[in-house]
Amino acid sequence: MIAHIEKVENDYTATYERHLNHSVEEVWSYLTDNEKLPKWFSELRVDELRKGGVIKFDMGDGTFDELSILDLKVNSVLEFSWWVDTVRFELTEVSNGCVLRLIEKINAITDHTPKDLAGWHVCLDVIQALLDGKTIERKQEWEKWYEKYVMEVQKVTQQ
Repeated sequence: MIAHIEKVENDYTATYERHLNHSVEEVWSYLTDNEKLPKWFSELRVDELRKGGVIKFDMGDGTFDELSILDLKVNSVLEFSWWVDTVRFELTEVSNGCVLRLIEKINAITDHTPKDLAGWHVCLDVIQALLDGKTIERKQEWEKWYEKYVMEVQKVTQQ
């Protein structure tokens, strides 16, 4: 399911939603546990899991950028800076598992935006696959979704 992208005042939001047949606690562990986090986003590590804490992004050259945790409610909300943007994960319990929502607040649309959007899409698919005991060919999936997000971004920016 493709993200819903919309212009909100001077910014944009991209909202992804996944219905998962797994508990909030299981999904939360993939978002915050440094043993599970690299399985779906190898560059991220939680340094301090608290509001005001830090998530580190491995730049691949021996350096790390620090992303601030802006909001945290255990098993419910994890929001952190994504450079000039923000990324917010929300988990809601439902009768057959939970709903995972990712909301990215985008300061400005750039040529890189569809790449990021396709990346988040595949990350969520990978989390779901891992929970279901499956695997996904990330590069192939990313290429497929990238083309779709290029079109979605064009629609929003041409309104």
